[in-house]
Formats: sequence, structure tokens, C-alpha cells
Amino acid sequence: MTHPALQPGSVAVVTGGASGIGLAIAKRFAGLGLHVAIADLGRERLDAALKAVRADAKDGTQVLADEVDVSSPEALATLERTIADRWGGTDVVVNNAGIQPGSALFGPLSNWEKVFAVNLWGVIHGTRAFVPNMIRRGRPGLVINTGSKQGITTPPGDPAYNTAKAGVKVFTEALAHELRNTEGASGLSAHLLVPGFVWTELTKGERTEKPAGAWTAEQTADFMLKSLERGDFYILCPDNDVSRALDEKRIAWAAGDIVENRPPLSRWHPDWKDAFEAYLKQ
Repeated sequence: MTHPALQPGSVAVVTGGASGIGLAIAKRFAGLGLHVAIADLGRERLDAALKAVRADAKDGTQVLADEVDVSSPEALATLERTIADRWGGTDVVVNNAGIQPGSALFGPLSNWEKVFAVNLWGVIHGTRAFVPNMIRRGRPGLVINTGSKQGITTPPGDPAYNTAKAGVKVFTEALAHELRNTEGASGLSAHLLVPGFVWTELTKGERTEKPAGAWTAEQTADFMLKSLERGDFYILCPDNDVSRALDEKRIAWAAGDIVENRPPLSRWHPDWKDAFEAYLKQ
């Protein structure tokens, strides 16, 4: 069954909705008959996204696209008021905006600040801007925050991104618990979207063709909708290279570093390489 918040006439806001996973989700929502607000930066990108979402929308579905800096709580509060004035309130929030400029532990501090401002604070600000009034509305609702497998297994190479996405995981877990224990919020739930390798502006780099191992943004959006039907909190997406079973083993091994008192990130430690490979074959 379709989630009760995903009904014709419901209202959804998608940050980072001008491209990639956010755009694919916005198109799917509009196709279900939800009114959709796209929040992103870049007027030309937003205009193109607006046209694409409207092309997939059911008759009578309305779509708007606003320039919103998710690192600004004031900008998100303004968006919340705009949506409330136009459609009466919000039923679904997808805090999806993200950047990945790259980072190093002792590299430019500005990269860390930018990543945290968008990838972590953007999720926190978006939740705080929308959820209190969603609770007051007393309607079925969804809060979907986009995390990353890099925030769970934390591979070496981009510590700022990993740290921010780990924060999104912890924040969303806390939000789900809070909603479960808040009077009047029984119809409102939080979910952590954990994409696999997805072909988007964020991931393609200098490549011009989608690698065989990558999913499309549309595949990710469809998997998310099916997971929401099941009531999944952790929406752990596979891709064409990595199965659910392999993800589970990688995640379990990462947690095992603590339980087994192994070196951190032992999966990439030369002394544990053979043990990890043997574990995968079990």
C-alpha cells in the first residue's frame, strides 16, 4: 500500500530538488498527485527542474521552485511559511540537499564548513523548520533525510563528508525516536535514505557516461517508495555492483571494529585485509 502521506493533494518539499535523487523524488511525488515545492540554488537549474516535474505531474498538481540556501534556518523558515500560505501546510519533507567538494583532515577548513553547513545543518534546519507545524497539523506525514553509506562505514578519503553524513544518521535516529514518543505525532515518521552508487551531478565527476555499476536517480526514488510502503526506517539502497547482503556484511564489520577491539577502519588496514576478505566469503 502507498504510504498514507503520499496521496493526491498532499504537500511535499524536496531540498536539493533541482537535480539527481532530489529531482527524481520530486517527479515521483508529482506523478502521485502531490503538490511539490523544490528548493535548491541556481535559477536556471530550478526552472529546468520545474518544467521536468510539471511534465510528470498529475492533472491539478501544483509545483513551485524556490532558491533556498539550506544552511540558513531563516531561508527554510520562509519556505515553510510560503508553502503554508499556498497549500495550507506540509506533509512530506525530504532533506536531500548535499555537496561533496572533497576534504582532507588537515586540508582547507572552508571545505569542512561548507559540507557541514549543507549536508548536516541543512538537514537539522529543514527538520526544525517544518516538523513542528507538521505535528500540529495532525496528519500522516514523512520526514526523509538523505544519508550515505559513507556515514555508516566511514571509508577513508573524505572525512568531512563522512562525518556530516554520520551526523545525519544519528540525528534521524533521534528524530524517529522523538516522533514515536510525541503525543499527536503518531502519523508522522522519520526515515533515513541511504543511497548506493547513483549516477548524479554529485558523483559523476569528469565521466560522461553512467558506469555499469551505478543506479539511476529514478531507480533510487522507486526503491525509496517501495521501502516506505514496508515502513522501513533504514532505506538501504543497493546498486548494480553492491547487493544488500554485501552492504550488510560491510556494515557489520565496521561495527565489529568496536566489539572486537580492532583498529578503526580495519577493513582498509593491511593487517586485517585477509581477515576481511575471508569474512566476506563466509
